[in-house]
Amino acid sequence: MHIQTQGLPGKVSYSVGQLDPAAQISSCGAFEPFLPPGGRLWGKSTVGVRCLGPAAWTVYVPVQVSLFGDYLVSAHSLAAGKVLAPGDFTARSGDLGLLASSTLTDPAQALGKTVKNGVAAGQPLRADQLVAPWAVQQGQSVKLVSKGSGFSVSNEGKSLNNAVEGQVAQVRTPSGQVVSGIARSGGTVEISY
Repeated sequence: MHIQTQGLPGKVSYSVGQLDPAAQISSCGAFEPFLPPGGRLWGKSTVGVRCLGPAAWTVYVPVQVSLFGDYLVSAHSLAAGKVLAPGDFTARSGDLGLLASSTLTDPAQALGKTVKNGVAAGQPLRADQLVAPWAVQQGQSVKLVSKGSGFSVSNEGKSLNNAVEGQVAQVRTPSGQVVSGIARSGGTVEISY
């Protein structure tokens, strides 16, 4: 469990529950722990244990994973359309396992993003409540950068769609050709070869 929780943002502690006393399991020479599909090692969860031999069997063990760390809450009421600045949120410490998995833990995840719907003061900020600013907008003149091994070529074009940083943007070049690339901040679209 240490390996699976290694990348989580905070201090992890866990407790393993009891097996069902009615479970009939035989001795086992080799175990394989696994996380059931859709499971997560955060909050109340279940870990599967599979016997690889001599007899094949599987049991599910209840676990409680507590993840203590900092998360972001709104410093005051936030209206829809508000672009977040440093004074709009603050860090609070607690068990992240009790919060939604999309709760933000790093100020960089919130800065410059726009609130979709109003958020009350003191509420945890979640990624699904915020919208990233457009890196490129439809109809905008953009810088088109093509990169490959040992070369880099720049061109200009018009964006055919809105895209946030990291999303695919389509660009029409002056010759009329339509190319796709990754939107980057500052009105740049990057094509890698």
